[in-house]
Amino acid sequence: LIDRTQDRLSTGLKVSSALDDAAAFFAARGLSNRADDLNGLKSNIDQGISTIEAAIACIEAITELVEQAKGLAITAKATGDTKERSSLAVQFDALLLQIDALANDSTYAGTNLLQAAPDNLAVNFNEDGSNNLTISGINASTGTGGINIVGAVGNFAADTNIDAAITGVHSAITTLRTSAATLGSNATVLQTRVNFSEDLVNTLEEGSGKLTLADLNEESANLLALQTRQQLGINSLSLAAQSERSILALFG
Repeated sequence: LIDRTQDRLSTGLKVSSALDDAAAFFAARGLSNRADDLNGLKSNIDQGISTIEAAIACIEAITELVEQAKGLAITAKATGDTKERSSLAVQFDALLLQIDALANDSTYAGTNLLQAAPDNLAVNFNEDGSNNLTISGINASTGTGGINIVGAVGNFAADTNIDAAITGVHSAITTLRTSAATLGSNATVLQTRVNFSEDLVNTLEEGSGKLTLADLNEESANLLALQTRQQLGINSLSLAAQSERSILALFG
């Protein structure tokens, strides 16, 4: 009993193997294994959040460039100087190229939610993948399949060309804001799942501990009691031996 109690105190476990309590040992093992699996999934969900955050940051940068392009188009509309319009048109088209470059550079861990052929992001919430969320990518390039901004046709020589560009940037800004809101909503869902997974992991680990962890205060008290019993036994045997020798001495 003393050896067992000392072992519990040294390991902190009252059930350290199936020999101690098979039912409790394997039940605790099952809870611990699920906690480990959920911890791995939680890491993947965290990475999913980071992927979305990278896309949102890129959308914000693209929106700034679109706003600049809008300003150039409006400036071109306000002037009648052909050379100035042509210069502004060159700057306008250069911004569109930068927007496409930003969309292509928004990759996080191999996933790009904004390129011309965007990836989708699939995130599993449980061990068998039966509960998951797929975030659809968004084409944030300036082409017709994306935010669809018309370039500086005719070097902005005609007002109709400038008007088409202004209409395009207005529509693109609305699309970008909507896309950012959608991605933000998905990020919130993933964060909620991360928080839930953390709480569930803690609950599983606590449940496993209830089955296997020793009460150190109780075991310390048990050890003291056992050692006391052992010492009393030794003292009793010693007294008995002395009495026996005394009795034999009388026949001596």
